[in-house]
Amino acid sequence: MSGGYRSQILIVDDEPEITAILSDLFSGEHDCTTAGMAEEALQQLAKSDYELVVSDITMPGMSGLDMIPHVKSISPNSVVVMISGMQTVESAIDALRLGAFDYVMKPFDLRQVEAVVKRALEHQDLIVAKQRYEDHLEELVEQRTAELDRALNSLEDAYRSTLKALTAALETRDLETHGHSERVVSYSLRLGREYGLDSRRIKELEFGSLLHDIGKIGVPDSILRKPAKLTDEEWVRMREHPLHGQQILRGIEFLRGAALVVAQHHEKWDGSGYPLGLRGEEIDLCARIFSVADAFDAMTSNRVYRKGKPYQNAARELDDWAGRQFDPKVVEAFHRVPQSDWEELHERSLMKKEDELEVRCMVEMLESQLEVVAN
Repeated sequence: MSGGYRSQILIVDDEPEITAILSDLFSGEHDCTTAGMAEEALQQLAKSDYELVVSDITMPGMSGLDMIPHVKSISPNSVVVMISGMQTVESAIDALRLGAFDYVMKPFDLRQVEAVVKRALEHQDLIVAKQRYEDHLEELVEQRTAELDRALNSLEDAYRSTLKALTAALETRDLETHGHSERVVSYSLRLGREYGLDSRRIKELEFGSLLHDIGKIGVPDSILRKPAKLTDEEWVRMREHPLHGQQILRGIEFLRGAALVVAQHHEKWDGSGYPLGLRGEEIDLCARIFSVADAFDAMTSNRVYRKGKPYQNAARELDDWAGRQFDPKVVEAFHRVPQSDWEELHERSLMKKEDELEVRCMVEMLESQLEVVAN
């Protein structure tokens, strides 16, 4: 203990002479409290903290041995030293087994008792120091964990922004589907949460949805933008884009789950999809969820050659293809989402598209003005 601190010792014995002797022995350096019975001692422990409890074994009522577990329960850091006139190995072993630090036989030598008490208090110092260190270490770990969480979230946000920029750049090659990736991300996440995905799978679904068509980087514009029907050879090339996308993401650890969505988003529940012809639960769950969200977006979005279908028509079509193209359980989850939620997500995407169009027009106007000035 630090200088000036007086340890608190609780002395328990039904013989007043013993408590008086021990109190006189320790009161010069420590504060001593006495109790004539185990029950009285436990009451004292409940009211005050004691570094050390020195107790007889044989007393009226509860014995000193029976008292030890109660002491450890009330005051876990208190050290217990037992004193007894029963000079048997069994009683000493019982005391130590129950959690006592040491054992002194009666009649005792005062110097022996002093030495035992000194060791006991040193041991108690170590217990407290260890507890403080563990508490401090736990606090440091919590602080460091929070810092790492913030750093990871910041890094994830940076990745998300980069991937969104990449997706936006890819979509400039196919103006008709501009905004599709971010819109289908919103649909997929709403459906994934309804299905009950955990936070890890939700992130995989988010990034997989955002990057689902990244493999089209390897598809020539002559195929991607072709207005006429694709030839058999061109169709084969187009159908390879999911595997090209998976290849692009290979080796990026945090996109491992997303890569499965990219690779399998054209697979169908009945095995008639591509590129691998997977069926049922062979298809990654996030890919099955994305498939429904993607189809819903395709059906409800306007195209140059047609107007988007209303919600009810699209929902019925999902039902028609449940068990063939789509996982029936995912379609059930789709129907549990209120129609108003889907409509709100759709409206948000339209507002965002209008904002992007306005910004694009402003940029084009500024560019044209700069050209005039330059000329």
